[in-house]
Amino acid sequence: MRFFLITFIFVSAFSQACEKKNKNCKDSSTKLIILGIAQDAGYPQLNCYKPHCMPAWKDKNKRKLATSLGLIDETNKKKYLFEATPDIREQLYNFHTIVSDSEYQLNGIFLTHAHMGHYTGLMHLGREAAGTNHMPVYAMPKMKEYLTTNGPWSQLVKLKNIILKDLTNNKKLALSDDITVEPFIVPHRDEFSETVGYKIYGPNKTVLFIPDIDKWQKWDKNIIDAIKDVDYALLDATFFKNGEIPNRDMSEIPHPFVTESMQLFSGLSNANKEKVIFIHFNHTNPLLHQNSEAKKIVTENGYKVAIEGMEIDL
Repeated sequence: MRFFLITFIFVSAFSQACEKKNKNCKDSSTKLIILGIAQDAGYPQLNCYKPHCMPAWKDKNKRKLATSLGLIDETNKKKYLFEATPDIREQLYNFHTIVSDSEYQLNGIFLTHAHMGHYTGLMHLGREAAGTNHMPVYAMPKMKEYLTTNGPWSQLVKLKNIILKDLTNNKKLALSDDITVEPFIVPHRDEFSETVGYKIYGPNKTVLFIPDIDKWQKWDKNIIDAIKDVDYALLDATFFKNGEIPNRDMSEIPHPFVTESMQLFSGLSNANKEKVIFIHFNHTNPLLHQNSEAKKIVTENGYKVAIEGMEIDL
């Protein structure tokens, strides 16, 4: 029940009601649920017994799950998962408590790339665990090839626990009349697969989801324009600032530092800054902590910090 102890529903701040005066605005219960906010290994991380990790070892309610989103299609009574994290068991249970499996079918899982926090939860769909039957898993070409040709993932494919569904860069995929998903490639450490972000189109709102990217400047698109073009932007905030991991060259694990992102976004209007919701926090990132100075700085500059259980109306 840890999930409900820390859940805050920001309906007014993040999920504004449909304005009746807008004839193109539809009444909708389609929404995203943030099921996890941490970097791949969660919080606290294995072997971390330093002061920033110890509060979560001592208090289970302070632990955080790896970054994942749940998409609810109210009209068709279906739901979708973005990322199959190592925490998939707890995340699907939390999702089930919001929209019951008996009423809403899990109709697919969307993957971003082949780093541990984004796909290894698929193991729980196999014969040793849930033993699912024809679960749709949406993947880009290299990701699909990786899952098909490498065990133990290839067994999931062979036994049809999962059915791999093709994704194409910058090609929209309609899940229903009102919901569309568009993957797009972003630069990242692509040892085993390409990496994508997603643009999720709902009946009224659009969300940008980029949990992992090397640096904004390396992307062939302009992140400023991308933020302006959506209603919400869930963006990579793995590290708050340079030097966060002592005695390690952080260029080996490139991500946009939150301090860099805020500087880059500083010219945005207040309305556009409010769209930005930072997510995917490493165990060293002080944004994991509710009352940290870093979180105060982010919010005072007009941005948001993701929280498990947050709802975003689409």
